[in-house]
Amino acid sequence: MEKMTEKERMLDDRWRKWGPYVSNRQWGTVREDYSSTGNAWGFTTYNDAISRTYRWSEDGIAGICDAKQRLCFAFSFWNRKDKMIKERFFGLSNYEGNHGEDLKEIYYYLDNTPTHSYMKMVYKYPISEFPYDELIAENKRRSKQEPEFELVDTGIFNDNNYFDIFIEYAKINHDDFLIRVTVKNRSEQKAPLVIMPTLWFRNNWSWGYGNYIPQLRSSKNGLIDIDHESLPLNKLYARDQNTRAVFCNNESNPVKISDSNSEAQFFKDGINDFLIHNDEAAINPEQSGTKASFLIEAEIEASESQSFDFRLSPHDMDDAFFDFDEIFSKRRNEANDFYGGIQKEIEDEEEKNIQRQAFAGLLWNKQFYHYNVSKWLKGDPKLDAPRDFDKFVRNTEWEHMQNKDIISMPDKWEYPWFATWDLAFHCVPFAILDSGFAKQQLKLLTKEWFIHPNGQLPAYEWDFSDVNPPVHAWSTFRVFKIDEMINGKPDIPFLESVFQKLLLNFTWWVNRKDKKGNNIFGGGFLGLDNIGAFDRNMEFKNGGHLEQADGTSWMAMFALNMMRISMELALYNPIYEDMAIKFFEHYLYIAEAMENIGETKDGLWNEEDGFFYDLLQLDNGDSIPLKLRSIVGLIPLFAVEIVEHSLLEKLPNFRARMDWILTHKPELVDLVSHWEVEGKGGKHLMSILRKTRLKRVLSRMVDEDEFLSPYGIRSMSKVYEKEPYKFSVDGKNFTVKYTAAESDSSMFGGNSNWRGPIWFPINFLIVESLQRFHYYYGDSLQIEYPANSSEMRNLDFVADDLSKRLYSIFRKDEDGNRAFNGKNDLLNHNEFFKNYIMFYEYFNGDTGQGIGASHQTGWTATIAKLIQPRMGSRPR
Repeated sequence: MEKMTEKERMLDDRWRKWGPYVSNRQWGTVREDYSSTGNAWGFTTYNDAISRTYRWSEDGIAGICDAKQRLCFAFSFWNRKDKMIKERFFGLSNYEGNHGEDLKEIYYYLDNTPTHSYMKMVYKYPISEFPYDELIAENKRRSKQEPEFELVDTGIFNDNNYFDIFIEYAKINHDDFLIRVTVKNRSEQKAPLVIMPTLWFRNNWSWGYGNYIPQLRSSKNGLIDIDHESLPLNKLYARDQNTRAVFCNNESNPVKISDSNSEAQFFKDGINDFLIHNDEAAINPEQSGTKASFLIEAEIEASESQSFDFRLSPHDMDDAFFDFDEIFSKRRNEANDFYGGIQKEIEDEEEKNIQRQAFAGLLWNKQFYHYNVSKWLKGDPKLDAPRDFDKFVRNTEWEHMQNKDIISMPDKWEYPWFATWDLAFHCVPFAILDSGFAKQQLKLLTKEWFIHPNGQLPAYEWDFSDVNPPVHAWSTFRVFKIDEMINGKPDIPFLESVFQKLLLNFTWWVNRKDKKGNNIFGGGFLGLDNIGAFDRNMEFKNGGHLEQADGTSWMAMFALNMMRISMELALYNPIYEDMAIKFFEHYLYIAEAMENIGETKDGLWNEEDGFFYDLLQLDNGDSIPLKLRSIVGLIPLFAVEIVEHSLLEKLPNFRARMDWILTHKPELVDLVSHWEVEGKGGKHLMSILRKTRLKRVLSRMVDEDEFLSPYGIRSMSKVYEKEPYKFSVDGKNFTVKYTAAESDSSMFGGNSNWRGPIWFPINFLIVESLQRFHYYYGDSLQIEYPANSSEMRNLDFVADDLSKRLYSIFRKDEDGNRAFNGKNDLLNHNEFFKNYIMFYEYFNGDTGQGIGASHQTGWTATIAKLIQPRMGSRPR
């Protein structure tokens, strides 16, 4: 056993070659869709996933694999009542849920370390028959105006009638795992449970590119031998040497999948059929195959627990468990030491618990992501792809994409595919834990096998050509600064390498998303789903088009981010000073364009309302403001940068150009903050919001009758709850109503809603922007907070209070309730639930209840950064 701390292990890449990289859902993904109609949810379903071999990746419960996913290990369970073994987490497809796809299981990520030297999660598995049919039927019956029907609503957990299944991993070495599953019967009755630790090889041999088939075998009970030509791991041990193993093959069952016969035997569902149907012919009597499980048939006494130990190892040994307990204890203690260092400035135990579970979720949500778009489009020699290219086929413009990487997922069940702007937010809290991984992720998306030759960053697998907000540069510089603070030196090669590729991306935005070449940018929904009165990709009659306040503001932010990166690089290489000048001027031109659009010179700013709105630009030069107050009008806050005067003195060419513009382009200078004025402490402010406008926008934002919720900033003004916004165009009428929780329409699938709920990425950027404004203005800028309260506060106080409102979603209130749980008594007060945290996709704008994906410990993990104490007064 090597004597290393977690920080020491992080310096050795071998420790990352194995991890929790198995998805929670592979069925229903675009990658597994080989239909001619593009019906991904219908081609591979939950029910046939047990019998259909996946083409690209695997899924399982608490699964681990190597970084190329050649060998997988995960757990399956059976309570002897369900119609199938619990081999993967159940949820509804996009068409089955009244608010789109939805996980219908309860599990919590409790702990994990950056090298996955120690990992822990808990799965709550019902003792009674799992209510598959009830969940499908009731959600299908419910309308979009009703909430989702969840597993806890069925009463399946009443009287604690379930198992708590704790799954833990501890690495002895980088390729040697100790595994423990502890089953606690929470009920008052003895209950049976079949536990199946399962090994299988990802199927690389059935598609026509190779014929090497690795093998799993067993010559005695308590041992599975692993034979793979490129893997060092060759043994799976069970502590109980009487434990029997059963074998089948990771091959599709043609009878169940396509109602055809085959001479082959022992298919993917063999272990399921052996247990559920007593089908002895479904498993291989020769004790070999490409999939195998130990079968552990237990009886767990009421309120008692049993533990079962395993070891996945490269070593042949007589006693694989001689130091099991010692190592497990050591790895737990090392994890505690690691987080003790990170949380040393946090005194509140509740905050420590919330932050650590947020970090655990980030680390558990790493996934092996495999998608070769060219092969997927044309099919394989032994797997046809009957594409109808005259109709909709996804990602035809992305044949260069070849993904085979470990990537941070938004949620390994609901979103088991990367999303570019999500990932940018993941990387900020990741940088606190593991800045090396955060930097690697940001670099990955700019690699030539990701970024399009035209410079576009891929959005997400359902449509790589869709447009996400350009936040990659913001995240890159944010991670760069966190990494510099932690490691004591700047990683200039990282910053430079990402910057070079972002030049291409910036150019793509300028060339593709500036419709009229006037520095006003669109992009469609820009990740905000149903934020507008209509689909913002909508084509209008007579050449009308939408000028987007958010798209343009994102680009102003992008320009400032690129300027700031250029300035940093110019300290080490003067050639970048010219790039800083270029982006500074582009930022000014965008600010000018926001003021003067079309022949009427209408701007995105509405002086009467003191707010930014989208503008419907008509072909005749007229324009119509869409006076819908949403976070679209708050996004201009994000285009803010503070530059130290001492930095300007080190960049004489940049300073000279600023002075020239000040003298010769006064019309540009007047459009933005008074950057020429050196503020207190030698700071310059660059913002598209001058002080007067900033205060007017903020007065809306901090109004409890509009955006300010007890739990953060709503995505739309609450005024539309009683008086919906109405708009007519092209003979069509549109209505927008404030909707605090789930979407009440099917726009963009209906499982996301930006018409009222609280979203962490936007709130996080609001908090950071307020901190930057305060860093410049200090106490000279104060606002009434909340609005109409007669309390004047500086912006640092407002940012801090917003942070507290956001983490009040997760922490207990005076009655012991956590807002994200709603008013559910079981989740809030039961001793076996009340301290576990779920990090939802978004939150009810009025109550803070969690909605959407329940394990989106991607961008919602930014709560971990908000909890982390700031170093000094700087906002970065």
